Amino acid sequence: MARLEKLVEDFVKNVAAQTEEIARGSAGKGNRHAKRYISAFDKLCAYGDAGRDALAVLLKHPRIDVRVMAAAFLLRHRTAEAKAVLEEAAEHKGAAALEARQTLTNWKNGTWALDPG
Repeated sequence: MARLEKLVEDFVKNVAAQTEEIARGSAGKGNRHAKRYISAFDKLCAYGDAGRDALAVLLKHPRIDVRVMAAAFLLRHRTAEAKAVLEEAAEHKGAAALEARQTLTNWKNGTWALDPG
C-alpha cells in the first residue's frame, strides 16, 4: 500500500505544482508537472481498480484543482462521485472551474478518454 500512497502523493504534488506554474505564466513548466501526474495515474492504473480506488481519496481533497483533476481521471471508474465533484467545481470561478466544465462537456459528448479502462 505504501507504493499506492506514494503515487497518490506524486499526483497531488504535481497537480498543485502545475497550477502554480500556470498562475505564474509558465505553461512549459506546468506541462512538465502534467506529465508527472499523468505518469503517476498510469502507474496507479497498473494496480487495476485498487490503484484507481487509492486515487479516489482525492475527491475530497481540500484543493479544488486536485479534486477536479482526480475527478477528471476517475469519471469512468467512479462516475457518480466524480461527476458530483466536477459539477460542484464548475459553479466556481477560475482555472479549476473551467477545467471541470470542459471535462463534463467532453464526458457528455463522448470525447472523454483519460482512462478508457
